[in-house]
Amino acid sequence: METREPSRPGGGQGLRITQGTFSYLPDLSDEQILAQIQYGLDRGWAVSIEFTDDPHPRNVYWEMWGMPMFDLRDAMAALREVQRCREALPDHYVRVSLYDPGLTRQTTALQFIVNRPPHEPGFRLEREEGHDRVVRYTLHAYAADRPRGERYRGDGRG
Repeated sequence: METREPSRPGGGQGLRITQGTFSYLPDLSDEQILAQIQYGLDRGWAVSIEFTDDPHPRNVYWEMWGMPMFDLRDAMAALREVQRCREALPDHYVRVSLYDPGLTRQTTALQFIVNRPPHEPGFRLEREEGHDRVVRYTLHAYAADRPRGERYRGDGRG
């Protein structure tokens, strides 16, 4: 995972989390999200909507918004759930995961972020020096300095 400086709506700048399939592109429109969901449904993939306020690269298990939609055939129904999740959690990251239940695959086939907080504070690299000149590095999310549910609210400091 990397972060980059995008131009944001309204002209602001900020770090942008790059996780998932389309994270280097501008945010997807609802029509583009609908097309990607339909692509997965046409292949028999299940749709899942997930959210988090801690997008650390090792945090791969996000909270689920409802149950996975295994028998879904209507991409618009999944898009409506994405919209409901965005409305309920505007200060969270929301992603769509498309799961391939195929006998030889049984894995996430496509995953992309569909909502971001207005301000993404990013990460800092922490260095730790140990014995025998061993140096270890880890990422620390600035947002994790605040309590869960308050990480992306209000003052723009994350």
